[in-house]
Amino acid sequence: MIKNKEDYYDYLYHDKMANNKKNKKLNILHFFGFGEPIWVFLVLLRKLEYIKNCKNGFIWKIYFKIIYFFYIKQSMNLDFSIPLNTLGKGVSIAHRGTIVINSKARLGQNCRIHVCVNIGAYGEGAPKIGKNVYIAPGAKIFGNIEIADDIAIGANAVVNKSFTEKNISIGGIPAKKISDNGSKGLVPNYE
Repeated sequence: MIKNKEDYYDYLYHDKMANNKKNKKLNILHFFGFGEPIWVFLVLLRKLEYIKNCKNGFIWKIYFKIIYFFYIKQSMNLDFSIPLNTLGKGVSIAHRGTIVINSKARLGQNCRIHVCVNIGAYGEGAPKIGKNVYIAPGAKIFGNIEIADDIAIGANAVVNKSFTEKNISIGGIPAKKISDNGSKGLVPNYE
């Protein structure tokens, strides 16, 4: 979660690297929704998280509403339903298309998300997903569960139980361990 200005720039830097925007500079147009759609979405998301978590006062509330307008417009354009403070730094969103994340869910650093992914609450909680997790197209992850670091979740998997073993692949309906190969090579390695 972004707690200060240094965190804000750190999150943006990691997002930029994870989305292969090494030579892209942030400019004022990104903050108002112009540029590559997914990158603009992430910039707006991080800006809103920074304002919500770190700033208060009348002027900041007005600025938040303005940025939020562009954020919602970009979300609808991309078919994303991603609330604030759910994504860790270095998130990589592969393509535009339906992505739904519950506001109680938490994704760790350096996760890669593909289209038609749904991360939702069921019962008393929502998923807590570790770092370096690859989520393939069509995966459904729900319930009060935990996914360990370095896990690859297969296409169209339905994950409704916790997986605490690191560096494995899971898939199927319902999901089960299918391989000892984790997410290495599937998530962007920019470090």
